[in-house]
Amino acid sequence: MTRSSNLDAVASGTDRAGASGTGRAVAHLTDWFSVRRRFWVWAGPIGVTLLAAVLRLVNLGSPRELVFDETYYVKDAYTLLTLGYEGQWPEGADALFNAGSVDVFTSEAAYIAHPPLGKWIIALGLQAFGAEDPVGWRISTAIVGVIAVALLCAVAFALFRSSALATLAGGLLAIDGLAIVMSRTALLDNSLMLFTLLGFGAVVLDRRQSAERLVRWIAARADAAKSTDWGPTLWWRPWLVTAGLMFGLASAVKWSGLYFLAVFAVYTLVVDALARRRAGIAFWASSTVFRQAPTSFLLTVPVAALAYLASWTGWFATTGGYYRDWASQNETVSWLPQALQSFWHYQVSIYSTNLGQDTPHAYQANPLGWLLMLRPTAFYYRGSAAGENGCDRNTCAEFITSIANPILWWLGVAAIVYLVYRQIRWPDWRIGLILTGVVAGYLPWLLYTERTVFQFYTIVFLPYLILALVYVVGLLLGRPADASGPAPADAGGPAPRLAAAADARHTRAVVAVTVALGIVVATSVFFLSAWQGIQVSGVYQQLHYWLPGWR
Repeated sequence: MTRSSNLDAVASGTDRAGASGTGRAVAHLTDWFSVRRRFWVWAGPIGVTLLAAVLRLVNLGSPRELVFDETYYVKDAYTLLTLGYEGQWPEGADALFNAGSVDVFTSEAAYIAHPPLGKWIIALGLQAFGAEDPVGWRISTAIVGVIAVALLCAVAFALFRSSALATLAGGLLAIDGLAIVMSRTALLDNSLMLFTLLGFGAVVLDRRQSAERLVRWIAARADAAKSTDWGPTLWWRPWLVTAGLMFGLASAVKWSGLYFLAVFAVYTLVVDALARRRAGIAFWASSTVFRQAPTSFLLTVPVAALAYLASWTGWFATTGGYYRDWASQNETVSWLPQALQSFWHYQVSIYSTNLGQDTPHAYQANPLGWLLMLRPTAFYYRGSAAGENGCDRNTCAEFITSIANPILWWLGVAAIVYLVYRQIRWPDWRIGLILTGVVAGYLPWLLYTERTVFQFYTIVFLPYLILALVYVVGLLLGRPADASGPAPADAGGPAPRLAAAADARHTRAVVAVTVALGIVVATSVFFLSAWQGIQVSGVYQQLHYWLPGWR
């Protein structure tokens, strides 16, 4: 090799090394930015989930007595854990239970108004911490509340593709009073909310997956020059099956979970029909009704029914449950197993009991007033004079009210009203999905205005109020990026003036959103004592009664 060739080789190697070094630097820089981006995507949701855990778990054992309907569900959970079915308790059992004497129940079956799954979830905490410990009563519902915050972050990200908006959604649920109280009290509604939200998330994923499969099917038929008049029957829809399972589990906590199953069944069929029309299927309506609807029914209803039946395993596996031997003592259908006949009779009886539940209660709230939050439910109150229970003022109070953050709640309701208008003018599938969640959680209760119901039932559609509010915030700040509807028009003028006007509007929007969120956070701080039962002065307590119905 000549000297010139050697020089060329050295120069070529140097160039390659330099290029390689530059490439490595660029690659390292790209990786650094990628890691940083992933960090911020995860940091926000993790942060608000940890905040939710603090607000729900700290001092969870206070008050050290059964609160509101814990008197039913904690004791029912304990007998489920012990007997396999809900047993009866003697008079004065609450005082004994509060004092740690928990084994005073009898083997006589108790008549119950709700399915067992929510009580089995409470029983997990009793198994872990013992029924003598108030933390054991509430730890399961507290963990459910923490999971719900993380889940709402995931659902919001799936809807908006923004980690900031996902963090905002989870953060609002983390600091809301209704969510905090329902997580710190061993009732059923928090578990109902979680399962319905899981079903909602599954519907979001099914919508995308089924649309993609429909497009691929149409493309394949077009390539093969085959007719697409009727469209396909989509059997492989695992997320739709998951939605049916989650709504079935929700119904196994409270029967109001059935509303979600029914409403979202209709929603998925409407979405399927519209997707078929967009894909160019000629008989999109009839193919949805006669092909996809029966398939969707088979993918959701049987698995929901099995989930519901599975929650009654303890009743079927034992012989002491209420009405367990009803069929053997009455004339029944010979070909049907007696256990199923007794079970059906029990379900009909429970339905009649729930339908006729009209016992007056001081804190019952007509559903017509739920959106205005006219009558929140007081769960606990203990007043103390100076020197009593550690009171160092003239009067003190420890009280727990299941009121939502008022500012957050009313802003969420206003967002729902606006989204109804916006959906009419500029349809967006995300708005339709959010509104469907509100419809499933709220509208059916308008049929029961004479029944004894409570404001805290609204926990089941609180996540969708928050999603509605986050959607509006996204519009104000320029997200969601693909939101439908026109941007506000400028009145002409040179481009710099238009850009300046747009910047000014954006700045005003940022200021408005920041101020509103600051007020929401400040309101949560102010109401925290009323959500955690922290002892405050009697005067400070009175400041929390903004409306007459809040007393």
